Amino acid sequence: MSILIINIKSLVNIEYEPKKWVAGKDMQKLDTLENAFLLIEKGIISDFGKMSELNQEDFNGEIIDAAGKMVFPSFCDSHTHLVYAGSREIEYGDKIRGLSYEEIAKRGGGILNSAKLLHNTSEDSLYDQSLQRIKEIIGFGTGAVEIKSGYGLTVDDELKMLRVIKRLNETTPITIVSTFLGAHAVPNEYKGKQDEYVDLVINEMIPQVAMEDLADFIDVFCDKGFFTTEQTDRILMAGMKYGMRPKIHANELDYSGGIQVGVKYNALSVDHLEFTGDNEIKSLLESETMPTLLPGAAFFLGMVDPPVRKMIDAGLPIALASDFNPGSSPSGNMKFIMSLGTIKLRMLPEEVINASTINGAYAMGLSETHGSIAKGKVANVFITIKIPSYEFMPYAYTSNLIDQVILNGKIV
Repeated sequence: MSILIINIKSLVNIEYEPKKWVAGKDMQKLDTLENAFLLIEKGIISDFGKMSELNQEDFNGEIIDAAGKMVFPSFCDSHTHLVYAGSREIEYGDKIRGLSYEEIAKRGGGILNSAKLLHNTSEDSLYDQSLQRIKEIIGFGTGAVEIKSGYGLTVDDELKMLRVIKRLNETTPITIVSTFLGAHAVPNEYKGKQDEYVDLVINEMIPQVAMEDLADFIDVFCDKGFFTTEQTDRILMAGMKYGMRPKIHANELDYSGGIQVGVKYNALSVDHLEFTGDNEIKSLLESETMPTLLPGAAFFLGMVDPPVRKMIDAGLPIALASDFNPGSSPSGNMKFIMSLGTIKLRMLPEEVINASTINGAYAMGLSETHGSIAKGKVANVFITIKIPSYEFMPYAYTSNLIDQVILNGKIV
């Protein structure tokens, strides 16, 4: 199927030369093309340019007139936990009463609550619930998403989650990468025996995940009250032996050393980063690791915001992701995440667009195929309604501005 989009008011985040990410002051730059066309053939972006350059006489396919509208590359959401059972709105009252994330976890809430719900949910039901969330984020403009396990915390339940992620990838048009996060929390039966649980992750979970080829990446919640840097070290080394590149939950709750561990093992990304100082920034500057911020979680939990301006001014790239999960960020709306980036983190509109597209693609290992409007990339784009400027996207923070979504060259 071929699609020709014509009369595009602005084609946003175009790329003539391939780039892996955008960093530092370059994040303020956003290449656009006004009064443009976009040609999609066989699921790939085959051409784009000025309308004055277009000869459509011999075109045989669907034509979309986007007069007054803009075309963006689909969002690349590089950190989610959207495969989960049920919801945790009851804990919301505890948060309002002032209980911290750690206090709720100690009372059996948090991740352990989700693990109990998931254990009692069939694989088919888990798939059906997660499919609805996938459909929702596609409607929000997301075209590529990373999904983590981590609400299983037993061999069987972690495998169940990862099989659901694989099934979603096979049955939906969105691009999905999978991350094994067995070290998301310590189950109650291993309290006081945390190293034994780490042994279970290393000796039983990782080999079985690898045998079924269920994960692209391996992740650890390396933070205060969760897993130590030494335990993270062991788990990452084990995962890497099976071909899983690291991604790290780091420095959400305190200065944990997680960023440095991630850099040490060439993690594709380190995520959260509310607590990031000079040493952490220096470590990241010397790496190929993408700092990924999750402003939805900090917003929902009332936590401190990461020092984004300091990070960008130092020359770092930044990715933004939703952290879609039932406990600390129950939304996969990347447009709203961009708005939080501007409102809470004081990022510029150009910066949040780059952070949620090309840099998010890098944080999933997809920057060669996703994250920008470029010839040869996968045709994952969305068409807005009529809007005055690309700055309007994060500005109109609750408005639905998406008119049509195209994934893999097909209208969905």
